[in-house]
Amino acid sequence: MISTTMSKIRTKRQKTVLITGITGQDGSYMAELLLKKGYNVAGLVRKTSHFKYANIDHIQEKLNLIQADLLDPVSLVEALRQVMPDEVYNFASQSVPAESFKQPIHTAEITAIGAHRMLDAVKEVCPKAKFYQASSSEMFGWVREIPQNEDTPFNPANPYAAAKLYAHNMTKIYRESYGMFAVSGILFNHESPRRALSFVTQKVAYAAACAKLGIRNSEFLNEEGEPIVRNWKVAMGNLEAKRDWGYAGDYVEAAYLMLQQAKPRDFVIGTGEVHTVQELCEEAFGYVGKNWKKYVTVDRRFIRPTETGPLVADASRARKSLGWKPRVKFRELIRKMVDANIARLK
Repeated sequence: MISTTMSKIRTKRQKTVLITGITGQDGSYMAELLLKKGYNVAGLVRKTSHFKYANIDHIQEKLNLIQADLLDPVSLVEALRQVMPDEVYNFASQSVPAESFKQPIHTAEITAIGAHRMLDAVKEVCPKAKFYQASSSEMFGWVREIPQNEDTPFNPANPYAAAKLYAHNMTKIYRESYGMFAVSGILFNHESPRRALSFVTQKVAYAAACAKLGIRNSEFLNEEGEPIVRNWKVAMGNLEAKRDWGYAGDYVEAAYLMLQQAKPRDFVIGTGEVHTVQELCEEAFGYVGKNWKKYVTVDRRFIRPTETGPLVADASRARKSLGWKPRVKFRELIRKMVDANIARLK
């Protein structure tokens, strides 16, 4: 059985949490954090023949993994009834903005309606549970002010952002209408060695690792089904795109702190620093002693139909109310990711 009986591991003093997207970057870091804090940790996984998951392999025996799907509201209700959590963290989504142009309906089903299904199931089964929704800085889209804080108007520029905004608004509506402790963390870009290769930071870190190890053509493929590194080069989109990049391990701590407050409140979470994709390339390839210009090429297929930004966080509310601030800086983050890719490739 993939699921463990919670009663065997529960004590009176322990809190129980349910995490959607537990096998992803954010969900896995959150699971680690809450295990350290003494929680019973349950997570939703989709039906699969594989019971090993790379991001949680080192802690999987400590977790209660339950098969459920954000497309199936009955499975969500059953999972909540089994666990009866004190806290719920919803990290599951189709989370690649560029992919949302190719699969806009699927993105809406998972990222928007899926979050709504989860929120509604919590209201039905365990309305006293505290609920966290992973919102996104992409909701600011074509930005109307710089930097962005909790009062900045949203202006989504892609289907992913529109889906996230729907989930964000529904979280607020359920909070105000039903008295639920339901909050959204408006997370700016956050990366780690656990990032999927479909994200630009991981793609660049992976390409830099290949350059370091002398790999001419990579094993893994990009969105177009071609090697991420082909003839030494990695194909990129808009090198001038600007982002506020932080470390995922720091950001899940902010999510945890949000659910420990006396009153529910939304927060912007980010570093307040902005870097271009070109700076990302310079840092990653420079770290391994390579000139990025020899390894990076611009391919229009990877340029979004609409570009956002510049996205840069004003996280002063989080600093003041949560006592939160990022610890891992941009340079350290990119080097962590390059090192992890070198280790995997070796």
